[in-house]
Amino acid sequence: MSGNSFGKALVLTTFGESHGVALGGVLDGLPANLEIDLEFVQSEIYRRKSGKVFFSSPRNENDKLEILSGLFEGRSTGAPIAFVIYNHDQKSSDYDHLKETFRPSHADYTWQQKYGIRDVRGGGRSSARETLARVAGGAFAKIYLQQQGIKINAGISQIGEFTLSEPAAGISDPQILSWLEKLKSEGDTTGGVISCAITGVPAGLGEPVFDKLQADLAKAMLSINAVKGFEYGSGFRGASMRGSEHNDLFIHEEGRIKTLTNNSGGIQGGISNGEEIFFRVAFKPVSTLMKDQQSVNSSGEATTIKGKGRHDVCVVPRALPIVEAMAALVIADHLIRNSSSG
Repeated sequence: MSGNSFGKALVLTTFGESHGVALGGVLDGLPANLEIDLEFVQSEIYRRKSGKVFFSSPRNENDKLEILSGLFEGRSTGAPIAFVIYNHDQKSSDYDHLKETFRPSHADYTWQQKYGIRDVRGGGRSSARETLARVAGGAFAKIYLQQQGIKINAGISQIGEFTLSEPAAGISDPQILSWLEKLKSEGDTTGGVISCAITGVPAGLGEPVFDKLQADLAKAMLSINAVKGFEYGSGFRGASMRGSEHNDLFIHEEGRIKTLTNNSGGIQGGISNGEEIFFRVAFKPVSTLMKDQQSVNSSGEATTIKGKGRHDVCVVPRALPIVEAMAALVIADHLIRNSSSG
């Protein structure tokens, strides 16, 4: 199986399955002699942890990070950073009834067609639990970026049909919480939208053809489980604007060249221009429902899938650190590529 590595100068390779012994990764290319705050890395991992709110999966893992290589006396050595996080709270029997059945909108059927075999225990490698390793790897990238004055902040801007006035780090609106409780009682799910802003990025990151900065950000986001859409800058709204109102006019202010507006989302011609980079990511509703669904088995015969297992009503709050981690890996990769070419 290919496609388990992400990045060029900074490369994250992840491994492991949802109900296997462990998940983990190898981060290769992080510069040497960086002071590494492992408590920060662990806190990022805990941000995506399940079981903290009523609308997330009740699976209760400790998600404790174990470093295998690449650090010495609290600093990066320049060698690959290998890490592992062990699984402890698997309930594989919850998936026994799916051995010969394909769940709607899951990877079951396509995985079976591609490989001729699939791990039915929580989706195996296609489970969103794989993103645990991305958050860990992205936390190391964040540490590097923080030392360069670059910050990444993601917030919830929409849950289902509810749009928030400002992106938020969590859900506190009683109306939304009440609606999520109703969905849970009905065995249903919902999606949402995450907005992300990156500040402090210097001009000059990205390549002008296939490795455009927005293209790499798009690939990073669209590789996250349940993501169905990505837009940056003015996004689809820009399609209804005139060029005369969409163009970002240049000015010289505070000792540097800036733009009056930022419909470009901080990226022009595939290269960062020094303005804030911002984008939005759309997540579909969770596909596993706690209600009966019609499907077929491996023989093509009609069957009914019973709702069973431990799953999120809405993944969006837990996806915030995943979006930030993937953005950090992209920006750090391009920053290291720039420094290497210079």
